[in-house]
Amino acid sequence: MAAVEVTDVRKVYPLGKTEVHAVKGVSFTVEEGDFVSIAGPSGSGKTTILNMIGCIDSPTTGTVRVMGTDTAGMADRAVTDLRHQVLGFIFQSFNLVPVLNVTENVEFPLLIGKARVPKAERAGWVAHLIDAVGLDEHRAHRPAELSGGQRQRVAIARALANKPSIVLADEPTANLDSETSEQIIELMKRMNAEFGTTFIFSTHKPAIVAIADHVIRLQDGLVTEEFRTAAEPPA
Repeated sequence: MAAVEVTDVRKVYPLGKTEVHAVKGVSFTVEEGDFVSIAGPSGSGKTTILNMIGCIDSPTTGTVRVMGTDTAGMADRAVTDLRHQVLGFIFQSFNLVPVLNVTENVEFPLLIGKARVPKAERAGWVAHLIDAVGLDEHRAHRPAELSGGQRQRVAIARALANKPSIVLADEPTANLDSETSEQIIELMKRMNAEFGTTFIFSTHKPAIVAIADHVIRLQDGLVTEEFRTAAEPPA
């Protein structure tokens, strides 16, 4: 079963008396365990596509399937369950809770879901994630005491807390310098290998695109190129 199937998806937004065609008939498949970059300049449709996969938005026409489930017409409760049980999110602005320390931020998703994880099991898993992202010595620090790169590491650990099948990351390195950006994507790739989680991230940075195993390039709402880096990309 594919992790994500996007089939002839179009997204049109009304803008006064006109329409903005943000996505214009996009199709692609993401396999389980893929490490995917959706690449393109600002306005190419990257965020719109991620939002439709994450059930934050819905297509005007076409189909989005997540782990075999057609997301169209899902009840609000079903969408909430899908986001909590199947999807993890990483944001360019980190979205950490400022009054919580690293441990508490990573643990937070485990406290608000339906499945109650025993305290000892929860503590062990959170500690493992914090260690995996290299922040063991910072577990008691609050976000304001961390660098941008460290905050994004916390966000990655938090996204993995519920053991999601798919993690979506919208421009996760946009607010970071080049060296830190590459470190963050390499960390995501290590998490992809360790946990088998499917990662789909958007970026406009060529150096970050090069780290992906599966690249989908967008321009003006269309797929202009798609390849896997295990093979030679098209000239």
